[in-house]
Amino acid sequence: MTQGEDTRRWLLWLGLGLAGALVVCSVPVVVAVALLDRGPGAEASTSPRPVSSPLPGDPEAVAQLWLRERMTDVLNQQAAALLRGDERGFLAAAAAKSPAVTVLRRQYRSLRALRVTVWQPRISDLPARDGAEWTVAVSIGHCFAAPGCRPAPVAIPTRWVESAGVPRLVAVEPSPSAQDGPRPWEVSDLVVAAGRRTVVATAAAQKPRLATLLNEAEQAATVADRYAVDGTPPDRYLIFYAGDAEWKRWYGGGRPDWTAGYAVPVGSGHFDVVLGARDLHSTILDDLLRHEMTHASSLPDDGYRTGANWWLVEGVADHAAAGGRPISRYESLPDVRRLVAGSWRGPLASAEPGAGAADWQVSGAYGIGYLAVRHLVDRYGLADVLAFFKAVVHERHSLEQASTEVFGEKWQALHDDCVSYIRGAAS
Repeated sequence: MTQGEDTRRWLLWLGLGLAGALVVCSVPVVVAVALLDRGPGAEASTSPRPVSSPLPGDPEAVAQLWLRERMTDVLNQQAAALLRGDERGFLAAAAAKSPAVTVLRRQYRSLRALRVTVWQPRISDLPARDGAEWTVAVSIGHCFAAPGCRPAPVAIPTRWVESAGVPRLVAVEPSPSAQDGPRPWEVSDLVVAAGRRTVVATAAAQKPRLATLLNEAEQAATVADRYAVDGTPPDRYLIFYAGDAEWKRWYGGGRPDWTAGYAVPVGSGHFDVVLGARDLHSTILDDLLRHEMTHASSLPDDGYRTGANWWLVEGVADHAAAGGRPISRYESLPDVRRLVAGSWRGPLASAEPGAGAADWQVSGAYGIGYLAVRHLVDRYGLADVLAFFKAVVHERHSLEQASTEVFGEKWQALHDDCVSYIRGAAS
């Protein structure tokens, strides 16, 4: 393996196709319900009565509505305790000696370390009876470190018992991988460091690296901020540093072997950045952070299925990662040469590597995106390239339309010029 191949093992696998935005629709809990039919002889009534008073013989839905309201009361009290820093109050939502106590204690400490500023529980479904327990998913809108942010939702399966009119949690399960779960704060004891623009978190075993990670992340933020296509970068960049066990579990795991970092959309315009500790040498940490954090600042709120425009999405991120270095010092240049010397003749839409691609092929593919974007920036300037990016990636205009609108050039001619430039730079 060449140095270039080893270095480029950190390249991003975005997984945006798998990481759809986690939008969990929820509605306010009903506080009153009309008297439901209790069977033959029941008197009709149009007067609502409180959900809190189900009567013998009521349909199951009445008890479910009542229980949902009581659960919401418990969750709201728990949220208030979390935000004021009251661990005992937070744990009071759980039944004594139940598995939920251990899970909630870990979550409380991780959430407080992450500087939680918003915690908004919602229950949209009716609880379902399961023997002596009740199950229901709780959607939690949350923010970290930024009080005014739009809460990102996550749906967490829960189990409850009810005694004497009071429901208590007995199990809090991880959010499912189908929704890019679990999040690190759900399943790991986190240690956290916060700066002006970033929050960096990791498991205890990686704590010695935390100070370095924060310093590099703060520097990377000044670069990533410049790639915010609407001129408004994220309130804070949230970065998780994963050991081997965390890498396999956080956000569903399952990334290709060549991946060392990714950015995942978690809803409401928020992206979590994840770095893998394995093979992440200090010499490439700054490049990786700039790359991933630029995805967080440049991509649409719900992410983007790259497809034919993969070269543009990754090329912009790699342009930020390169940090203004001359092309001769771009680490993937030898791998671009291998692609160009082989079968690659264009088009740019064919650049995305397959899941089984070799490291050098992945590295070369990212290099194609970088060189194409680098050529466009050299020719038109970063502001126009970001306007082009916005038109294609955010507004879903065709490359032809975006090129004419932004650059005043037909895309086919400009595309061919980029391909020629790539081949020349690699020769």
